[in-house]
Amino acid sequence: MSLKTTIEKIEALEAEKKNLLVEIEGLKKMADAKAVALESEVGALRDEVKSLKTLMSVPEQVAQIKTQIQ
Repeated sequence: MSLKTTIEKIEALEAEKKNLLVEIEGLKKMADAKAVALESEVGALRDEVKSLKTLMSVPEQVAQIKTQIQ
């Protein structure tokens, strides 16, 4: 391999490395954004589960109180 070919190969690889690093940073930002969105969604789902459990336990609590009074 000639020196000229080696230099061209190194330059091409350095350019590709630069492009790949830029792409990696973009993908990391996208992954972080997705994690934040999922965290928010999971929080909302947890709140909904908690609300539904509270709603479902209200009649049970009323029935228990009525039983205790009698």
